[in-house]
Amino acid sequence: MSNNNWESFVRRVEPYVPGEQPTGTDVIKLNTNENPYPPAPAVRKTLDDFNCGRMRLYPDPDSSVLVNAIAEYYNISPSRIFVGVGSDDVISMAFLTFFCSDKPVIFPDVTYSFYDVWADVYRIPYQVKPLREDFTIDPEDYKCENGGIIFPNPNAPTGVLESVEMIEDIVKANSDSVVMIDEAYIDFGGESCLPLIDKYDNLLVIQTFSKSRSMAGMRIGFAMGNENLIKYMNDVKFSVNSYTMNHLTQLCGAEAMKDKAYFRETTDRIIATRERSKKRLGELGFTFTDSKSNFIFASHKKKTASEIFNKLKERKIFVRYWNKPIIGNHLRISIGTDDEMDRLFAALEEIVNE
Repeated sequence: MSNNNWESFVRRVEPYVPGEQPTGTDVIKLNTNENPYPPAPAVRKTLDDFNCGRMRLYPDPDSSVLVNAIAEYYNISPSRIFVGVGSDDVISMAFLTFFCSDKPVIFPDVTYSFYDVWADVYRIPYQVKPLREDFTIDPEDYKCENGGIIFPNPNAPTGVLESVEMIEDIVKANSDSVVMIDEAYIDFGGESCLPLIDKYDNLLVIQTFSKSRSMAGMRIGFAMGNENLIKYMNDVKFSVNSYTMNHLTQLCGAEAMKDKAYFRETTDRIIATRERSKKRLGELGFTFTDSKSNFIFASHKKKTASEIFNKLKERKIFVRYWNKPIIGNHLRISIGTDDEMDRLFAALEEIVNE
């Protein structure tokens, strides 16, 4: 038995818990906000045509083919774009780069549950600000001394969309700190804050390929902002790992970004299914926020969230449930295909009428 006390030097944190990844057949997976439709057709062609021999070489550390495709789509300079292995990687790198003061970083009390994990990992002080009763942000809570600000828009898991005007008010009031807007779900009916990066050099807008571009399995995220913000992030990235994104992912991501027609088609289908789902959930006795994301955050008038969650799981239908304060009686239901949603509604009708 060793007498060494090495465990006293271990960095201990409560890890982020991702949504369950069920295996097997005939499973309806509505718990991790994945896109129910495949990536753009050109992505499949890129995979089919890829020369596997290129895998022996290191990928382009600048991810130029992908960065240029994003730059062309958004009509901004490539020097204003940072890419990473999923938006989680991008946000983690942004935490490491910008949240370095002794002042607390601020984010909502009900929000993406990775933020406090990163803060703990990097030993960053933070404060959470309560959402209003309707799950909206009070901008006055963010007009105080701080070491940085981050929140999603639309928020997760609530799906609530804040106005660009309100967000600009927060950015304008915090010129001495970096404000990050996590726009993972912005393509499902929201207005992006991207135009504000031309006015404010402290604003970082973060997006992902995982939701609206159907590429959660390839892990692509990106940030857009002032050239100095991007340079600082790249300096940190190249000090950690120069080759974060593999060559095949860069090529597939570029092709997905180029296919605007397919992107619009699939996001429009998801939005239409979401709005139909709101109507049906209301008929079944659920209340919910007016989600502008690819999920619905709902609670039932009579049945508890935990009961519904477990009974759906028995039927091989997976939604997301957190046994936490404030949101403990809510379910987050990802938007699937119309057929998947109809099967969900049939199961819910049985459960709520038992």
